[in-house]
Amino acid sequence: MPGEIWDPVDTWALALRARTNHNKATCALANKLARICYACLRDGSAYGAVKRLEKKITRSAYPIPA
Repeated sequence: MPGEIWDPVDTWALALRARTNHNKATCALANKLARICYACLRDGSAYGAVKRLEKKITRSAYPIPA
């Protein structure tokens, strides 16, 4: 549905589109989606924004402060 945000990637893409031109935002989004696809194939797991955040919080290198 238009105007509905489903994922942090949507929020990122809309913010990028607002501050740069269309072509640059399109290339950046394609790059981000390719990296997400590669990570899913590499790890053998399904994409999930919540699972990604939990993984970032629990990792030992560069942890997100609580």
